[in-house]
Amino acid sequence: MILVDADACPVIEEIIEVAGHYQIEVRLVRNFNHFTSRDYPPFVSITYVDDGLDSADYRIVALVKHDDIVITQDYGLASLLLKKHVTVLHQSGKLYSDANIDLLLEMRHISQQMRKSGLRTKGPKAFSQADRQHFKNQLKKTIRNQ
Repeated sequence: MILVDADACPVIEEIIEVAGHYQIEVRLVRNFNHFTSRDYPPFVSITYVDDGLDSADYRIVALVKHDDIVITQDYGLASLLLKKHVTVLHQSGKLYSDANIDLLLEMRHISQQMRKSGLRTKGPKAFSQADRQHFKNQLKKTIRNQ
């Protein structure tokens, strides 16, 4: 199964396309304030959680199983999932690992401290078609390597 931290995920369509090709179930986990009545293919389900800090993260941790793939941009969630020996992929296509998670968490902490002190930091750039294709390629590679 592919679990998706779906509230702010820009590559949901790409995930569904790749999962459909490989016949893998997808579960989108999102807050109720991101409710959609959109119809998804039968292999896609949505789990809604209460609107609250980290509600979707806690649900993902509770749902995940050993052979699952999780897509998230949340470094804290990725850190928790790595301890459960789960494959975790960033929406950019970067694979989280024990080798890179500590540095990512440290960089996030430094950015938070800079923002608290009043400094402005850049947000992520808009996703391009090339970014989307790169993610799809990385997801396919991750699936094949499992």
